[in-house]
Amino acid sequence: MEPEQERHPVEIPKSNPPRGEGRREIERLRVDRVGLGQLVVMLVAGMVISVAAISVAVVRSFALGANPSPILPVHIGPWTTYVSEQMPMTALVIVALAGMAGVAAAAVSLEVGTTLLLSLNPRRRNLAAYRRVRGESGVHAGPVRVTVVIPAHNEEDTLPATLEGLANQTRRPDRTIVVADNSTDRTVEIAREHGVEVFETVSNWKKKAGALNQALSVILNDKGASDAILLMDADTVLSPRFIEVAACSLDEDPELAAVGARFRGAEGHGMIGQFQRNEFLRYSAQISARRGRVFVLTGTATMFRADALLDIAAARCVYIPGQSGQVYDTAALTEDNEITLALKSLGGEMISPDDCGDVTEIMPTWRALWVQRQRWQRGALENLSQYGVTASTVRYWGQQFGIGYGVVALNSSIAFMIITALSVDAWIWFPFWMAVTAMFIIERTVTVWHGGWSARLLSVVLIPEICFAVFLQAVFVKCLFDITLQRTATWGHAGEVSKP
Repeated sequence: MEPEQERHPVEIPKSNPPRGEGRREIERLRVDRVGLGQLVVMLVAGMVISVAAISVAVVRSFALGANPSPILPVHIGPWTTYVSEQMPMTALVIVALAGMAGVAAAAVSLEVGTTLLLSLNPRRRNLAAYRRVRGESGVHAGPVRVTVVIPAHNEEDTLPATLEGLANQTRRPDRTIVVADNSTDRTVEIAREHGVEVFETVSNWKKKAGALNQALSVILNDKGASDAILLMDADTVLSPRFIEVAACSLDEDPELAAVGARFRGAEGHGMIGQFQRNEFLRYSAQISARRGRVFVLTGTATMFRADALLDIAAARCVYIPGQSGQVYDTAALTEDNEITLALKSLGGEMISPDDCGDVTEIMPTWRALWVQRQRWQRGALENLSQYGVTASTVRYWGQQFGIGYGVVALNSSIAFMIITALSVDAWIWFPFWMAVTAMFIIERTVTVWHGGWSARLLSVVLIPEICFAVFLQAVFVKCLFDITLQRTATWGHAGEVSKP
């Protein structure tokens, strides 16, 4: 009996439908998901509006009883400025602190509870038991063997650095395969010049997910319990110990399903580049605070157990959305976010260690960044609409609610400050709020400290990063409107959207 053949069917593409028909099918699936996404929009918007209304009511009730403090002139040489000692009422501060403590406690409880529920996932127990059967049978026993799979569409400029990064690893991969997807440049030639294998896709119109499905349907056929697949982008350079640390993590923990990267942005592209680098640094700091527990298995580089990918393919259309037998859901806009939800829904554990870093491309223009972030944000909303509210998705629902509330809170604050500035004859300083702002600046600077002086300076100045936050919030609002109006989403690749 060959249990892996029975439990893990892998679809091998033998023929393809006409190009137009395939695109229409994918578009139909996305339209269906947009319909479900409208429910997500209504739920998130309703929760945000409710909490915002409660907050306004609380602040208003306290403000009615507040007594204004006198405004004092302060002379600094020939200049005169004004200072107000007014601060929120003590009761309001206590309520605010209690609210923040409650939110923090709820977040910790949610984290612990979610982890416990996922650890008790019956699907995970079934899959783990099946893996033990395979291990006891002696199939592919031994250290983890790593196969690197790199999807590449016209990546002649970035692929050489990616392959050189693999050559410089402290633990070399056992096999490297470049998946050349509809490339019209020298991608295939460059891969062969570097001595790696090339898998060329056939009639693929399903973007990166479709290319990976074609390659994995062949690659996974002979993989066993000791095999790992490192899926990485062709514009990413791994840190020297990435493969060594990731493979060791999988080897030491049989329950671990995947090891994701902590990505950093490549240098260059002025202030827009620094905005993105700071954003990625803060994300890495969040992962460190969670002791490596990852939010999303980034598409830049993630090492999966081969068994985990086979589990996903077998669970499609049974436990999780997607087409049966395919690893990636080709109708999803964000394949890395979707496969994270898929693996978590099956009870898979995943981490992102400190030494598993990589450097990836950043968007060089505001237009390219706008398109990329719309795809990320809308993909996340559509994925949630497919998976619903479960133990594995509740944190992601909370993140969307947090973004929505941030839109209301930040833009209301900005509007209030502008109205105040236009309404008074002279600028007034409030020491209490200056202290709160200073604490905020310190926190933001500390979280990007390893990014160097450019990152620190941008954080200290603060206002440019607030403008960048408003830009990202505008993306979120645009996605909500697009889902509501059932507008078609755009893929968004740096090389495609940055061209004039």
